[in-house]
Formats: sequence, structure tokens, C-alpha cells
Amino acid sequence: MSESGDASFDASPLDARGPEAQDFYKTLSGSVAKGVAVLSTVYRGRDYAATVTDFLSVSYDPPTMLASLYSLSRMAEALETQPRWALSLLADDQQWIAARLGETGTPLIGLLDNIPHFRREPDAPALITGALAWFELTTVKTTEAATHTLVVGEVEWMTRPAVTPAAPLIRFRSSY
Repeated sequence: MSESGDASFDASPLDARGPEAQDFYKTLSGSVAKGVAVLSTVYRGRDYAATVTDFLSVSYDPPTMLASLYSLSRMAEALETQPRWALSLLADDQQWIAARLGETGTPLIGLLDNIPHFRREPDAPALITGALAWFELTTVKTTEAATHTLVVGEVEWMTRPAVTPAAPLIRFRSSY
């Protein structure tokens, strides 16, 4: 801070509603290191799965989590009517899975054919093998926020592997 109390900035501050604001906001918000997960569900008899970095624990009593999804995505559409979903928290050696399921327009047919996964029950959402932890959830609320849908789910089941992988997969400044 200067003697007058003004902060020194590396970049010129922008009005958050100005034309350059969206790209600058992406740059600044990407400065937060985030865990990476796969959100999955079964909808109309098909597996849906997508990489997410915007998820968090909301409460311990009852265990509740939140995930943020682009409102026009296939996953957001699926979760409008399918209340059962899962989160697999990815390990650092699963970057290839995050990249594959984070691609735009990934075909639904055979989506998980080459990705190791398992299910607790035949119609349950897929859980990614080798993840740090697994959660199965039931949606209790959805809320629209700007271009995204916030999906709040109560945890119905959770566990972790007997041998925990070394480290989580982290996304920071648009890179794993």
C-alpha cells in the first residue's frame, strides 16, 4: 500500500460489467487451486459423466455437497429429472480422465468404455476406479446462478479406497 492507503495493482482494475471483464474474471478466478472430480449419473438408460472443479462440502449434518454445472450442458439437463448422482474425487494420475470427460461434445455412446469404473448397484451412477473418494448423492435443491445451475445433494453413501492414492488432482490457472 502507498502512503495514501491506495493499493498498487499489477493490472488496471476493470469494471466487472465492462467488455473485457469476462476474460479478466476467468484469469483471476483461475488463481484458486481446485480439486477435480467426475460427476456422473444415469439418465434415460445412458451414463452421463463430466469433469467438474466447482464443487464443495456444504454441511456435515447432514452430509451435503454442491456442484456447479453449465446450465445448457447435457449433465445439467440430466440432473433436472434424475435426482441420483455421484462424485468421484480424482487422484493426480487421473488427469487423462479429467481431460477426456471435460471435452465439449463427448459422445454419450461408449462414454465410459475406456475409463475404469464400477457401480454399487446395476442402475447406480458410475464411480471412477482409483479415485481418492466416492460420494453418491440425491438432489435436494437446484438454483440458477448466472449461466450455471447449482445442484445441492445430500450424501447417501460415501467411502474411500483401502489404499489412498498419493495426491489429489488439482486445477490451477487453467491447467492440471
